[in-house]
Amino acid sequence: MLPGDRPGGVNCWICGVAVLGSGLPGWAASEAALAGTAPWSPGDVVPPPPPLLPPTERRRTSPAVRLALAVAAEATAGIADRAALETVFASSNGDGAVVGGILEALHGPGSIALSPTQFHNSVHNSAAGYWHIAVGSVAPSVSLGGHDGSFAAGLLTAGIAVAARGAAVLLCAYDLPLPAPLAAVRPTGPGFGTALVLRPAPTEGALARLSLRHVAEPAPAPAPADALDALAEGNPAARALPLLRALAARRPARIDLALSADAHLALDLAPC
Repeated sequence: MLPGDRPGGVNCWICGVAVLGSGLPGWAASEAALAGTAPWSPGDVVPPPPPLLPPTERRRTSPAVRLALAVAAEATAGIADRAALETVFASSNGDGAVVGGILEALHGPGSIALSPTQFHNSVHNSAAGYWHIAVGSVAPSVSLGGHDGSFAAGLLTAGIAVAARGAAVLLCAYDLPLPAPLAAVRPTGPGFGTALVLRPAPTEGALARLSLRHVAEPAPAPAPADALDALAEGNPAARALPLLRALAARRPARIDLALSADAHLALDLAPC
């Protein structure tokens, strides 16, 4: 245990990181803004087509899948055997545009004509499925949702896999705004995706040591917000921003991420 670590934590090492969000076009291009050494300004979020997929599969991907695969690919760019990674894909809204389109078709008058691809993409593990196809992986995979605590739930799940099985795990968290009328009851800010590669021991280029612990208490009140904190409040996947900002600034940090109204995930970050 490092000095200052909270007892009873699950320990792992962050050995890869990625981000794609408003004004955050990839990790290398966003580090200065995340670290606070350069100004941040909002911008469009346009997930690129996933080059790892064959053309036929690539055409079938939705914006949500493209967002997830973009950050997954960036975080694992230096890994020779991506297929060996276990995966955790966390999303609050899932593929809301696809689900919304299906609901509109079912609600509308007349005949219902829906592409089978829509149903294929509507399941919550569609992004994970496309990733495992892209890299040829049969490694264990978990896809989950936890409302506003989806990133924290995904991080806890990934950390437990590292600790329990000594696995290397790719965690990917992503969320896009929902279409109308769903957006009225579940407002979501600009699209955001992030990914981390977690390992049981450091490798060359490791970024930080991370200790995490489930706490059966509400998360402490957050500190006063700036513009990036406001971005985090608007998108469940962007709740990762306090961790990403500490990583970019290369500073030790204690971070509390809400899992639910009565529980949170307590993090200790020690940069390499």
